[in-house]
Amino acid sequence: FMKIVIICFLFICACYASNISVIKVEGMHCPLCTTAVKKAIKELDGIQKVSVLLNTKEVMVMYEEKVKLEDILMAIKTTSYEGVEISSQKQ
Repeated sequence: FMKIVIICFLFICACYASNISVIKVEGMHCPLCTTAVKKAIKELDGIQKVSVLLNTKEVMVMYEEKVKLEDILMAIKTTSYEGVEISSQKQ
């Protein structure tokens, strides 16, 4: 089921986004953690969509060209978690 969700997310992202990144965020252990990470990323100007999967500890971000991956990683860091890029795709 999770593969279907990821495939759908990536397909939707591919249609609309300039960039898509998947970021591993170890340490998230509850829905409150995922909400904090999602909120911190969404506060950046140019973020189009954020999806956080607790079971895989992965964050998928769809964002405009003006947003830098480093900004997203710094936003995650403000929640006391460390993000590591798994993959990025430019449209």
